[in-house]
Amino acid sequence: MTQRDYSLLGASGKHAQEIGLASAEWYKTEIARKDMKALIARKDGPALRDTAILFTALIGFAAMGVLLWPSYWSIPFWLAYGVLYGSAMDSRWHECGHGTAFKTRKYNKWLYQIASFCMVRNPVTWQWSHVRHHSDTIIVGRDPEILAMRPPAMARIIINLFGVLDAWHGWRLMVLNAMGRLDPQEASYIPQSEHSKVIRVARIWVAIYLLTLGASVYFWSLIPLMIIGLPRLYGAWHHVLTGILQHAGLADNVVDHRLNCRTVYMNPISRFIYWNMNYHTEHHMFPLVPFHQLPQLHDAVKHDFPAPSPSIWQAYKDVLPVLWRQLKYEDVYITRPLPTTAQPYKMTDE
Repeated sequence: MTQRDYSLLGASGKHAQEIGLASAEWYKTEIARKDMKALIARKDGPALRDTAILFTALIGFAAMGVLLWPSYWSIPFWLAYGVLYGSAMDSRWHECGHGTAFKTRKYNKWLYQIASFCMVRNPVTWQWSHVRHHSDTIIVGRDPEILAMRPPAMARIIINLFGVLDAWHGWRLMVLNAMGRLDPQEASYIPQSEHSKVIRVARIWVAIYLLTLGASVYFWSLIPLMIIGLPRLYGAWHHVLTGILQHAGLADNVVDHRLNCRTVYMNPISRFIYWNMNYHTEHHMFPLVPFHQLPQLHDAVKHDFPAPSPSIWQAYKDVLPVLWRQLKYEDVYITRPLPTTAQPYKMTDE
């Protein structure tokens, strides 16, 4: 296996366009029209319930952390707050970015803005980034959201359990955008008409961070930063552990989401934090289905899908040996057997 060029401005991206992998026609499992209409129906209820639980827990954990500060007894509350801030907001950013979490559009927009701020992801930039991720999923040189490259950057993955590199990258781009500039790779997928929005959001965010830093200095306390900013670091581990499993160890440069996405059964707490994104193959094939309908979608398509990983632990038992072999530059990836009721894998756009 040779080193792949993951730059959006490099030779791999140009090659993908030349051979038809860019914006290709992807395989889709057939679902009856009436069933799909029911699956994509949007509701406010499930997301309002989960959002109320999320923000009540955030406020409660932060309040206990402040009240018990600087005692060691505050640590569990800050850790819980961090996971909700630095991991649950990742899935909220994702689902609200698709506009499917709520039926009421403004609720999607509000939560999307808050979650984007928590994850240090410019809401305009990442809206367009994620559009590209879905149109060109794990196409080398086209997908800007590939986490587990080949060979995998294991040190980066491990360090990012503490959010260090991703958060630093987000803050760097935030400052760059606030100065009126875009990174060249960002500019390759963000329409020119949206550039001013990117800059405006970044300037608002810089002002919020400056106020937070000012409050921390004025009160000579870490508490303002423990509430805003630092949770992106100490609470990132859950979204990294679950996010890596979305595509790691699977095929790249294919046009069948059953080959490059993974569905993993998870415990109820992780599913709440992850907002059902563990049904990731289903989500990529049918991105308009809301999070609360993904279990039903899973039941409707499992006859055509490879068997899900039965747990996070088992998924890593399958993934890690393959990543280790890829570190040795072996050109290997996981191809999971399909049930006898499934259509064959679609390897190319032909």
